[in-house]
Amino acid sequence: MIPIKPVAADRSDFSGRIDYAEPARVATAYLKSGALNLSALPPLSLYVHIPWCVKKCPYCDFNSHEANGDIPEDIYLAALRTDLETALPLIWGRKLHTIFIGGGTPSLLSAAGLDRLLSDIRTLMPFDPSIEVTMEANPGTFEAEKFKSYRGSGVNRLSIGIQSFNTSHLHALGRIHDGDEARRAVEIAHRNFDNFNLDLMYALPSQTLEQAHQDIRTAIECAPPHLSLYHLTMEPNTVFAKYPPAVPDDDASADMQDMIAQETLTAGYGHYEVSAYAQPTRQAKHNLNYWQFGDYLGIGAGAHSKLSFPHRVIRQARYKQPKSYLEHMQRGNPVQEEIEVERDELAFEFMLNAMRLTDGIDVNLFAERTGLALNTIERSLNNAESKGLLYRDHKTLKPTALGQRFLNDLQQMFLPVA
Repeated sequence: MIPIKPVAADRSDFSGRIDYAEPARVATAYLKSGALNLSALPPLSLYVHIPWCVKKCPYCDFNSHEANGDIPEDIYLAALRTDLETALPLIWGRKLHTIFIGGGTPSLLSAAGLDRLLSDIRTLMPFDPSIEVTMEANPGTFEAEKFKSYRGSGVNRLSIGIQSFNTSHLHALGRIHDGDEARRAVEIAHRNFDNFNLDLMYALPSQTLEQAHQDIRTAIECAPPHLSLYHLTMEPNTVFAKYPPAVPDDDASADMQDMIAQETLTAGYGHYEVSAYAQPTRQAKHNLNYWQFGDYLGIGAGAHSKLSFPHRVIRQARYKQPKSYLEHMQRGNPVQEEIEVERDELAFEFMLNAMRLTDGIDVNLFAERTGLALNTIERSLNNAESKGLLYRDHKTLKPTALGQRFLNDLQQMFLPVA
């Protein structure tokens, strides 16, 4: 672990000139010889976290906080710019391939605030000409003119948190929108964006197979380029974990999964990742970069980063609570935790992501992204192959249909030996 010392900003409103000497010194330390030898650095993405939402949903374990009034937009946007500025020495010379603005509910940002955010990023970093800029949005915050402005500012993809088109199920999930608002949000998205995703969940409280089927049919009729379809889970430290609702049993959930597979296939959506379905060429570039073990810089409260250097890979986490993040950003360093990924953990981290992809990955990507020879995991590969969980040849590593079904078992085979 290489500690990062605080970098002082001249003014407490985050708008002062940044002294880059200290982060530049640290970046130089990362370039020293280490345990790895990466032949090339992976593509770089930027994740921007907006931590506030209108209402915390009972199933949600994300870093989101009820706004209870207006959000401190100006202060937070200034902090985000300073956060990015202080991180620049770690990513000098690299361009952004994707940006994802997540939360929370980023669509709580004003049109002017979103424009300021993207202008700041564009000022500080070069963009790939085909950059994908995604923004999460919830139907309860959709305003036609505001989303038209978002598009004009540079957002070229939306990810809309529909969850269901059934008003009773939305109420059970604690969502602030109803079925009609969900449909209206899709109409606004169609008018302003040619690329967007719909997030839906299934196995909801008291949901029947026919009701799940109706949700999927409605979603497909909306003709989104991309669908993300998630099984509701009872995450620790959520209201649903403490007070579990009655949900469909395993057999009913499996029937819903089979229905989803058939409906999406018939409608022309490729099932390219565990929960992701896309029309041809419409896969989420930002998420693909995660799953292919690319790099990402995260700025904002609770954001995580994974950054590669020629001889090491590091992970960072910023302070989670918005107030704490802003206080530490005033002191010049929002990073709460930083670790260097150990050599014997890299194979597991790579396979944890890559095996989520139904078509797997090119075998050469393993060495390129981890700096390790493929034969370092030969025993695990043979074991997974013998159990029918993995397919491999001279070009490809990918989960079999059985491996997709028992993904956790497949991934755990690559854990480092104690």
